[in-house]
Amino acid sequence: MYSDVIIRNERPGDYRMAENLARESFWNVYRPGCTEHYVLHCMRDDPAFVRELDFVMFRGGEMIGQNVFVRANITADDGRKIPVCAMGPICIAPGYQRQGYGKILLDYSVDEARKLGVGAVCFEGNIGFYGKSGFTCARKFGLRYHGFDDAPFFLCKELVPSYLDGITGEYAPPEVYFSADRNPAGFEEFDALFPRREKKVLPGQLFPQ
Repeated sequence: MYSDVIIRNERPGDYRMAENLARESFWNVYRPGCTEHYVLHCMRDDPAFVRELDFVMFRGGEMIGQNVFVRANITADDGRKIPVCAMGPICIAPGYQRQGYGKILLDYSVDEARKLGVGAVCFEGNIGFYGKSGFTCARKFGLRYHGFDDAPFFLCKELVPSYLDGITGEYAPPEVYFSADRNPAGFEEFDALFPRREKKVLPGQLFPQ
């Protein structure tokens, strides 16, 4: 399937296309509407954003996927800061989901992170999908998710063998992921630049309010 896709670093001319892709992919999935397109927009100006790991996927000239990484830390119980990367938002266009493209993009971008020297990747996701690419529940590494006693959605993958050996500690998502919560007026102004869509409360949403 690699033969029909191109994955490359995002360019400035891709920004709005990638933001619209994120909006279309996440709309009404985790909440009524979505905020991922605004988070992606804010990330590019964040000092923790890893530009070398900012990817877009094309098929036949159409952008069908994107993924990004942000520098983060594990606050170890012994006081050390252990560098890792957070990942996402990662998405595939609705018309191309469940066809293997998501795994292609995921595996490619994680391998590029490994080549860049990233020791481990931490993020929130569904183990049913990400487990196929070697991610596991982060608690198996002795890692906790900030504010939760147990967080089965908190996933991790070592990219450097034994990188997390002997480490226990806590992970908190980088602040940029809360951009819409920190600046609701800025989010509403940004979202208004896109075509109007209906926000719906649907079963299974994590944040229905």
